Amino acid sequence: MSYTIALKRIYQAAEESDGARVLVDRLWPRGKRRESLQLTDWYRDASPSNALRRAWHQGELNDTVFSHRYRWEVEDDPDVLLPLMRWAREGTLTLLTASREPQRSHLPYLRDMLLKALETDDREADDRTPASSPCYADQVTPPDTNDNVSSETPTSRD
Repeated sequence: MSYTIALKRIYQAAEESDGARVLVDRLWPRGKRRESLQLTDWYRDASPSNALRRAWHQGELNDTVFSHRYRWEVEDDPDVLLPLMRWAREGTLTLLTASREPQRSHLPYLRDMLLKALETDDREADDRTPASSPCYADQVTPPDTNDNVSSETPTSRD
């Protein structure tokens, strides 16, 4: 299945084609009122930790190191992607950030992780096989409770 996940600045005007608009930043964007943003949600849990974000913005980490550490943070709590996956399945998902260049922010990494998680989830759903054989409980007649059954429980089979 194909999913549409767009990246935008929070300061860009909302469009009808945006679908679910989710702000994925730890910090609220300066000078913006929530009502004016037409947000579906502000989802901080999928954004990089404050320490990781600061180190990357201050140039202490290159893009490769940042991407590995960010992926590790998300992998530590795999359920963190579930709300975003639900919105992506409903239609277009637009991830929003206050960064000046969304393509140079954490959003491309997050989009990649989301698409991989969706692909894995879809593949596993297609390959699901029953965990056990079908239940035949409705086809078995229950034992008659009036029979004289010994109260002793056998300890081994002969």
